[in-house]
Amino acid sequence: MSMWTDMTGVDFRLGYVDAGGIRTRTLRAGEGEAVVFLHGTSGHLEAFVRNIPAHAAAGYACHAIDMIGHGYTTGPDYPYRIPRYVEHVLAYLDTCGIDRAHFVGESLGGWVAGRLAADHPDRVSRLTLVAPGGTVANPAVMERIKTSTRKAVESDDIAFTRKRLELLMFDPAANVSDELVEIRHAIYHQPEFVKALPNLLCLQEMENRLEDLLSPEQMARITAPTLIVWGAQNPFGDVPEAHALHRSISGSTLEIFPECGHWPQHEHADRFNTLHLGFLSGAQA
Repeated sequence: MSMWTDMTGVDFRLGYVDAGGIRTRTLRAGEGEAVVFLHGTSGHLEAFVRNIPAHAAAGYACHAIDMIGHGYTTGPDYPYRIPRYVEHVLAYLDTCGIDRAHFVGESLGGWVAGRLAADHPDRVSRLTLVAPGGTVANPAVMERIKTSTRKAVESDDIAFTRKRLELLMFDPAANVSDELVEIRHAIYHQPEFVKALPNLLCLQEMENRLEDLLSPEQMARITAPTLIVWGAQNPFGDVPEAHALHRSISGSTLEIFPECGHWPQHEHADRFNTLHLGFLSGAQA
């Protein structure tokens, strides 16, 4: 069974748009209020194939994109700092004629979405942060991300790509398919991706990360209704980090999924989809 089997019965379009001069890969499905899905470091839009069908069926216009320098989106030759990501996402919204959207940001995507919500509140309706990064600078975690990603990109051995994906999951056997590994391996071994790797990993360098962290002042400026989803076994952030984030964003809701790693939206897709659709509808704060 293919991971794209999850999209069976969904009228979706996979293609490219020019977002501020950056050729951006996007998957779009459904009609209604816009929901923009943003992936994590070295990730790609396939992180959300288990979520888009349910959201499209519920009456939302889903937009999953490869962020700047990720997946099959162009990687300009400059460090990919948070303001650059935000600028790119805003350009995507403008290109698609979207004035305001709901955002689902996983890991790095949560960091970007959080900064966007703080600085551009007029563009964000509701905000969902899925195991978001960007609130702490943990040298051990940063090194783990750098080392595992570099090994997977610099070696032709697909086993390193599998290990990079397995790192994200509580239950790798059930959630890291051969196809997902092959998709990421192909992305990692594009010449442009290999060339851009130092730019992509720049936020794992302490001087860059500290400057770009979501500050308490920034988080206090987030006015959009906010849902935080965290995995109890998240390898890139302990549960106290989730509680601190929850306290920093006024009125936010925190849900911690048991037996779950860094991809709650993938490992527990049915639970996530039900929870998130209730949140978007206003049934949950």
